Amino acid sequence: MTTMNSIPCMIMRGGTSRGPFLRMRDLPDSQEEQAEILLNLMGSGHALQIDGIGGGDPLTSKVAIVERSSDLEADVDYLFAQVDVLSRRVDFNPNCGNMLSAVGPYAIETGLVEVQEGTTIVRVRNLNTQRLIECHVPTPGRQVTYEGDTRISGVPGEAAGIQLSFLDIVGTKTGALLPTGRASDTIEGIEVTCLDAATPIIMIDAADLGLSGQESPAELDDHRAMLERLERIRREAGHRMGLGDVSQSVLPKPVLVSAPADDTSTLCTRYFVPHRCHKAIAVTGAIAVATAVSVPGTVANRIAVEAGRLEADGQLPQVKLEHPSGFIDLDVEHRCGNPVDIARVSLIRTARKIMSGTIFYSLPSAPGPDMLTSKAS
Repeated sequence: MTTMNSIPCMIMRGGTSRGPFLRMRDLPDSQEEQAEILLNLMGSGHALQIDGIGGGDPLTSKVAIVERSSDLEADVDYLFAQVDVLSRRVDFNPNCGNMLSAVGPYAIETGLVEVQEGTTIVRVRNLNTQRLIECHVPTPGRQVTYEGDTRISGVPGEAAGIQLSFLDIVGTKTGALLPTGRASDTIEGIEVTCLDAATPIIMIDAADLGLSGQESPAELDDHRAMLERLERIRREAGHRMGLGDVSQSVLPKPVLVSAPADDTSTLCTRYFVPHRCHKAIAVTGAIAVATAVSVPGTVANRIAVEAGRLEADGQLPQVKLEHPSGFIDLDVEHRCGNPVDIARVSLIRTARKIMSGTIFYSLPSAPGPDMLTSKAS
């Protein structure tokens, strides 16, 4: 037996992702109960998510939960949830920097943060990583503006630019920039870099998997043998990084790295989420790769040096990454010239409010099993 329920909701595009934004106060305290609600309002368990508002793709099956923060250093708390399309599972463990792009506008629109003239800085505490992010939201005339002339790859048209500055990004899940203690490891005979900056990733030279690095997401998604090998490597990397059995988690995320085709770029990337290739690149994944470029001995550092984009002992404050939909630019600020001590990483995203209202969903009389894969740390 099911019961029809409703909850206030704002659907927003944040960067190259889209999903509902909810208030934490409108949800139950238990993450198991929260997961059940999210699964039903997104329509998970069906390829099209036909009975909910999900878009049948990992990039449009995301949820942001926001509330006023009790942390004196933050204005609002942000909890991200990755809702599986086909399986009835919700992962509260990863972070999503693209959805984060819309947290500042949402907080202002819903009265959680007082709007300022010109630009409103919203300080966000990410509950998935317990890290702080500054969101610089354009608010001319004390109103959030979504119109502007900023373009980001993977999104049509132009919009107002929102600067995101990620603070204290090292070791968000493992406590260390290089969780294995090394810049390079070997798994299944392949050199890999296990790194944790904004999110845990495992970097692999695309050539070591017999790839050029320029393949489209569709081509990579059809390469079953490669995906199976990539998953074996990812699971072993998860153990070595101290994340345990990651077979039911989206972390760490695999990233294939190669020399860039564009003369102005630093590296070419193909980012996985983790079993399908991202049509662009996640913000947190881009931050991790950009951080790795200046860390001696990493796969990213080696390829950047070989491609002539970086001196062997140098640091790169501006990093431009190629991805399937275009490019992403990042500013990396190191402390005291130390390549492994990152003060902040900043980039520009855009966001748009799509709708605001009430969303209806059905709930069974008792939550189903195995719907929560991991809780936020």
